[in-house]
Amino acid sequence: MTSMTESVPAKSTVRIGQQRFDWITIILSLWMIGGLHLDAWAHHTVEVESFFTPWHGVLYSGFTAVAAAIVGMSLYNYRQTRHWQTAVPAGYHLSLLGIGLFLAGGIGDMLWHILFGIEENVEALLSPTHLLLAAGASLIVTGPLRSAWQRTGQSPKLSALLPALLSLALLWSVFSFFTAYANAFSEAALMQGSQPLDEELMFLVQGLGIAAILLQVGVMMGILLAAIRRWVLPPGSFVLLFTLSLSLTVAVHVDLRLVATAVAGGIAAELLYRWLKPSAAGIRPFRLFAAAVPAVLYLFYFATLALTGGIWWTIHLWAGAIVLAGVTGWLISYAFIPPPVKMETAV
Repeated sequence: MTSMTESVPAKSTVRIGQQRFDWITIILSLWMIGGLHLDAWAHHTVEVESFFTPWHGVLYSGFTAVAAAIVGMSLYNYRQTRHWQTAVPAGYHLSLLGIGLFLAGGIGDMLWHILFGIEENVEALLSPTHLLLAAGASLIVTGPLRSAWQRTGQSPKLSALLPALLSLALLWSVFSFFTAYANAFSEAALMQGSQPLDEELMFLVQGLGIAAILLQVGVMMGILLAAIRRWVLPPGSFVLLFTLSLSLTVAVHVDLRLVATAVAGGIAAELLYRWLKPSAAGIRPFRLFAAAVPAVLYLFYFATLALTGGIWWTIHLWAGAIVLAGVTGWLISYAFIPPPVKMETAV
């Protein structure tokens, strides 16, 4: 006869699988970050005069959903185990902190708008409450990334790594969003349109354009190289990362021609990755990949602008910008794999 203990599973085993929960979190995170970019689109398209808007509704309802999922799962697990250390899903402790930061930022943002009005232009990206929201969102959406970082092997299949890749893409999009004042994919007007007649203004515009490229190369390669150091990325990873993150960026200004540039950049990164096989064990391929990917991406970028309205930048400027993008990627690779140090033998 089967005993009672054999036929009834222990409460601690009745849990939603970690990967399934990662999928729930990433889908709800897409809702939240999509709402963030929708709100930015509204600020560029219509006059926003209040905190209470439909676009804020999408953003904060997405936050509420993902926060409820993470907190709810933690409480559910606690009821099963009675141990807080194991109740929070693996990788989601910082996401709980992010929920608190985002909630504080949301309440503070409402009060900030009431007291000081609606931010405009660059100030909208730098107000303290918005930066608090950015920090909270970054911690929330990277829960699936931290989960996969701890759980998966070195060479996972795409199906196993997909939530982590989507998490990386959303993190990239948040960084790009809050640095949109220096982002060539957000401000193609820095290179197109009429050339400034005033020499000082032209110097500033050109300088901002170069700075925008170099800053975003830092964001992009920091994310890509971290993933490469951790995993052997399955086919399709780079196309997904480039397409999702950069498409969200260009969607704010509805500059959809640059979506093709993002896809092309992802395909190029994919081919370079398969050809060079960069890894911690192969320092030279790692550095070549870090240099080639940003250089090729911005080569495609300037080609897209040249074919869709032309650019007023001279060949000296845009060609130099491509070279500097590659140099920046090369230098960033040293942060992930520093050069070996020759140990001196004691006499």
